[in-house]
Amino acid sequence: MPARRLLLVHAHPDDETLTTGGTIARYTADPDCEVTVVTCTLGEEGEVIGPELAELAPDRGDQLGGYRIRELDAALAALGGPRHRWLGGPGRWRDSGMVLAGHGTRAALPPELHPRAFAAPEPFGTQLAQLLEIIDEVRPQVLVSYASDGSYGHPDHVRAHELVVAAAGARPDVVAKLYFAVRSSALLDDGLTELHSALGGDPDRTGLRWPAPDEHPGHDAAAVTTRVDVDAHDDERVAAMRAHATQIDVRSGDGWVAFAMSNGIVQPLLGVEEYVLAGAPPGTTETDLFEGVDG
Repeated sequence: MPARRLLLVHAHPDDETLTTGGTIARYTADPDCEVTVVTCTLGEEGEVIGPELAELAPDRGDQLGGYRIRELDAALAALGGPRHRWLGGPGRWRDSGMVLAGHGTRAALPPELHPRAFAAPEPFGTQLAQLLEIIDEVRPQVLVSYASDGSYGHPDHVRAHELVVAAAGARPDVVAKLYFAVRSSALLDDGLTELHSALGGDPDRTGLRWPAPDEHPGHDAAAVTTRVDVDAHDDERVAAMRAHATQIDVRSGDGWVAFAMSNGIVQPLLGVEEYVLAGAPPGTTETDLFEGVDG
């Protein structure tokens, strides 16, 4: 068994790339580290970018989930080929969807759920048992998912958070460190400033809409405990984002890369991925998820 073992739990295909793609690429490149990505749904309710694929959408052909399996395979290959598991098997849990709740991109649980919806209250125990089965096989010292608000409120992200917290509590002899992936407002603002400069002060060059104040959700920078430098893995991350073509619109030019989701709001490619270590004492600052972990 490799000396270091990292397990990341994500709600939908593309979340692994958007939230932790640099981290996956960095640790997958480490020969002493085994990286496993768990995906909980096929992302069937995602909005589709591009008219050529519009018939995949859930309100049309409803074939998006199957298509996104192929996208995920290509993205993981671009990130170095980590191991992968579907929670309960591919298609066992369906993307719950979301409704917008108030300003910007905040999300909430839809009023009606599919019978297999991942965020439905009833199957939590079954889902936890499925995750524990993976943990018992992989035996990760480090477990990663989202913060309690799911980054922007998506109910499937919130459920993934609840599952990893319960799983870490059930396997304290295995999981030494539990992390929540976040992105601070300060890091995002710095990234937007750098992107604006790289564009020569002309944000319209991206062909995407510049965000209004507070339109992108951001975490409190003071709560961040761990900042992982992923700048060396830009090529892998961009290739993985391009693989998720139904969900991510990637734009690039001389000296700059930007991307957007279906809302068309520009986001910068950041050279750092941020985390909050569960239970960390005040003042904790790390640059390595395995800091203090014995093999």
